[in-house]
Amino acid sequence: MSTQTSTADERIGIRTSGRFVLSRPHGTVVASGVRQQFTDAVDAIDALRSGAADTVVGAVPFAAGAPCALTSPEKIGFTTDRWTPPRAPRPLPVLVVDELREREHLDRVRTAVDVLRSDGNPLDKVVLARTLSLRAERPVDPEAVLAALVSNTPSGNGYLVDLGAAGGRHVGKTLVGSSPEVLIRTRGRVVTCHPLAGSAPRHPDPRVDDEHGRSLARSTKDRREHAFVVDAIRTALTPFCTVLDIPDTPSLTTTPQLWHLGTPISGELKDPSVTSLELAVALHPTPAVCGTPTELAYATIDELEGDRGFYAGAVGWSDGRGDGEWMVAIRCAEIDGSAGRITAYAGGGIVAESDPDTELQETNVKFGTVLGALGVTL
Repeated sequence: MSTQTSTADERIGIRTSGRFVLSRPHGTVVASGVRQQFTDAVDAIDALRSGAADTVVGAVPFAAGAPCALTSPEKIGFTTDRWTPPRAPRPLPVLVVDELREREHLDRVRTAVDVLRSDGNPLDKVVLARTLSLRAERPVDPEAVLAALVSNTPSGNGYLVDLGAAGGRHVGKTLVGSSPEVLIRTRGRVVTCHPLAGSAPRHPDPRVDDEHGRSLARSTKDRREHAFVVDAIRTALTPFCTVLDIPDTPSLTTTPQLWHLGTPISGELKDPSVTSLELAVALHPTPAVCGTPTELAYATIDELEGDRGFYAGAVGWSDGRGDGEWMVAIRCAEIDGSAGRITAYAGGGIVAESDPDTELQETNVKFGTVLGALGVTL
């Protein structure tokens, strides 16, 4: 982080330099300060394996070759509880929506559906995202946003990453979110993940809500979309594992906003020294955030959507023993705290059967995680 940005943040009471938080139901990791920084995940993995770094924390971007925001922190702590702020966060200012970009997203989805339905098309699925821009009249404290996200989520899920290690336009920016999706978790030889693909909105009426869940579980479209993700994870993890336990059918899981199809996957590593960061890089991007086939989906996203930054990347930590945890970087926003500007992200998987209006509504529901924390409604 540049000296100028750091000083500006300090003047308004916002501390971001090297700040990292991952709050989970089973515990929290908090880190700060920067001993080393890595824009390439391979360099971070090498540092862990050689002992040059005890722990690496941060974020991996969506696009291959884009700079990572990974650091070896000066300080790191682990607790067995969800995260609570170490100080009272600055109250969030009033935020207003600057750009909805609904028409733009509808046009992208229609274009993608036309491609997916065309004769001889090899693309099975592509995940398209949209952004929503918000602004405030005064600075926004990223920790205040994280506190609201963790408080609003029964699981206590939440993350915060200072993106300054990536350099360039990322200096002074913070990624904050609450992801329900575990990309990979390792403890010793045990590896687990919980991919999510296929979703339906929650409803305040319990009977209607239950029917939404049952309809999702029966949905041929959503089950096919989910199968793409599970098959890709099986292929990626098989070379690393002696055993993989993958249920034949997905199960239902919920967040306050959505029902999801999820598959809890577990396995045993052949080599316990393989780090969680190595596994995260091997898995990323899954069809849940990119599509399938991967390279064709990548190209389609690049053409229709452009640079996603760290949205749909991975956020987490890894230590030199191999242990660690990485979440899929969804239900998130990039915050330029001193400027009072926030960019929120939401996306969805597009297949040949997709309806553009339904896909647009899905993104609005997914925005609810971040917007609810910000006190904003669409």
